[in-house]
Amino acid sequence: MRHVLTNCLLIAAVALPSSASAQEIASRTRAPFPIPATTASVTLDGAVTESLWEDALTLELRYEVRPGENIPPPVRTEMLLAHDDRNLYVAFRCYDDDPAAIRARFSDRDTMWNDDFVGVVLDTFNDERRAYEFFANPLGVQGDMLMDDVSGNEDAAWNAIWDSAGRITEAGYEVEMVIPFSQLRFQTASGPQTWGLDGIRSYPRRDRHHLTLFPRIRGENSYLAQEEKISGFSGIRPGQNLEVIPTVTALRSDARADFPRGRLTNLRSEGDLGVTAKWGITPNITVNGTINPDFSQVEADAVQLDVNNQFALFFGETRPFFLEGSDFFRTSRLNLLHTRQVAQPNGALKVSGKTGRHAFGLFSAQDETTTIILPESQRSRTRVLDAETVATVGRYRFDVGDNSTVGAMVTDRRGGRYFNNVVAIDSRHRFSAADSISATLAYSSTTDAPSIAALTSADRRSAAAVDVLYNHSVRNWNAYATYRGHGKDFRADLGFITQVDVRRWEAGGGRIWHGDQTRFYNRIQVSGNFDQTEDEDRSLIEREWEGYIFLNGRRESFVQWGGGRRTFVFGGVRFDQVFQGAYGELRPSQAVQFSLGVNWGDWIDFAHTRAARQRTIRPGVNLNYGRHLAVRVRHIYDTLDVAGGRLFSAHVPELRLIYQRDVRTLVRAIVQYTGVSRDARLYLDAVNRESRDLFAQLLFSYKVNAQTALYFGYVSGARGTEEFALTHANRTLFAKVGYAWLR
Repeated sequence: MRHVLTNCLLIAAVALPSSASAQEIASRTRAPFPIPATTASVTLDGAVTESLWEDALTLELRYEVRPGENIPPPVRTEMLLAHDDRNLYVAFRCYDDDPAAIRARFSDRDTMWNDDFVGVVLDTFNDERRAYEFFANPLGVQGDMLMDDVSGNEDAAWNAIWDSAGRITEAGYEVEMVIPFSQLRFQTASGPQTWGLDGIRSYPRRDRHHLTLFPRIRGENSYLAQEEKISGFSGIRPGQNLEVIPTVTALRSDARADFPRGRLTNLRSEGDLGVTAKWGITPNITVNGTINPDFSQVEADAVQLDVNNQFALFFGETRPFFLEGSDFFRTSRLNLLHTRQVAQPNGALKVSGKTGRHAFGLFSAQDETTTIILPESQRSRTRVLDAETVATVGRYRFDVGDNSTVGAMVTDRRGGRYFNNVVAIDSRHRFSAADSISATLAYSSTTDAPSIAALTSADRRSAAAVDVLYNHSVRNWNAYATYRGHGKDFRADLGFITQVDVRRWEAGGGRIWHGDQTRFYNRIQVSGNFDQTEDEDRSLIEREWEGYIFLNGRRESFVQWGGGRRTFVFGGVRFDQVFQGAYGELRPSQAVQFSLGVNWGDWIDFAHTRAARQRTIRPGVNLNYGRHLAVRVRHIYDTLDVAGGRLFSAHVPELRLIYQRDVRTLVRAIVQYTGVSRDARLYLDAVNRESRDLFAQLLFSYKVNAQTALYFGYVSGARGTEEFALTHANRTLFAKVGYAWLR
């Protein structure tokens, strides 16, 4: 994931021209390019030869923005665009002097970022605040994302239903895309429309070159404010804009009732029918609904080590219903909505859209399982409430000026005697291309059920939270200052807030050096910051100085090293600490990528409130064999030493074997092992000297598109301690079929 995000950030990076001033680029006139309407058809085979492309708008990607600075690109790329009343057609002709060096593999959706790829960015509301991104590699493997230019986020979990194909030729490669208007949102208009546009080609060789349609100003705080424009689209229609996805699921789960003794016996066997539907009332307003949905996750969560942690671990959302229109519900700072908190809904309804400068979203869901995070200043606890609840969320955002926003949000979850409500206002204002301020102010009210109130010493509580960030960024340096204050009784039970009773100030900045083809580096940044955290009584929690250096170099290499000093107060005890950390990535060839992260220094044994020394090593290797087979190996090695010896050591290896036969068919095996060894003499409470867990998953999937798919899978779990060997504890066999019916 880190590598995906790195590529996505590079795609969205902004650049200052070497041949023209920033003022000349910022003030350049950009008359919209007219996009022609067509009645011709296209055969989606990756061959850009049909008559439709002969009359299409043809644009050339004339700028390399990374690592070069708006220089002529090393290869030529043409982007072609046309539309009829139902679809947008996009094609790329990517020329290459050495086609044998093209990186192209069959892989699952949204996993082709290490390949050559091309993409189109569409700001369909022309508001320079949000955009759709569609990418494909030379074999037609798809990737798509939602860009929120206000928050700076790109959501790779979002999936649209569209078609693509690619082929490698003697001159390079070609890609065709057909994007239905039913998958986009845009203003209702009887005449022509104007959209924002960018075209992208990622060209990895010794360096990964990023080629774009327009030059970019490095340091400017809005990517979409620099976009090109296209005009046309008169009479376009998203059809009836109705999408219905019925699903059929079946599973059988076995477990040992008297673990570790006894036999594996059937725990449950069930089959379920469900349906999820999306209706575009207008091209810019959409209603989503689901009844008895299957929200089981086919993807296994990335392995994380839950030992000696203060706060709850975060796992991202992957479920299609909640991902649709998720950017409409995002505030500028606080994470007030984390939809994974809605764990097992019986049904849900959502409406979202944008008209003019007004964006809004509203959803409600009935949830069988209610998970509650109980935050404190130095830890958080998670509890499950044995009651059904109804979760309701409303969000409104108003676009101010060229690219600033103000908004409001309400979240509400209740059931029985339990109730949690949050009301918030937020804003992001860009004072200039270099300066912006983002702020969120929220107020919560909570009435806990008796089982939770017994843990929190009060059944009714209310408090406020505020989070403010000022950021200044120019080509060669940046600076920021932020303040976060969470009242002791603040709770956002539908969000992900794990720490309250805090007042935190932080300020920092950095200097950036940009390299070129003659240097060993593409980019070097040196940065530092100071932060101080107190509780509401002004008692110190943490005071910290940090400094880091980041280097992007040849062979898609990345190196980070840094450290600092901190004073940490936990459980009334003061700890003076020194810490360091380093991370690196290197791709010596197309087939191999290495990564290594290391952290070491002073830390705390939180269970016993005593000083400790921590060391964490995280190596990783990606191996690609030909166009079809991939091997991913990750490992976490973590130790904590205290006076008297090693408190624990943990090994967490993970192996993923992935065989992708073509763009639709995948077979994947995952094995995750967690082994923890403890010195029982150093613990006050009785602990297992050894604990071992093994998770294995085998999955077959056949995907026609993002929603029409067939899955068969097997999941197995085993546990062991020093008292008994690793013993098979449970197993699940599951199947899922979903079909997307579009009108």
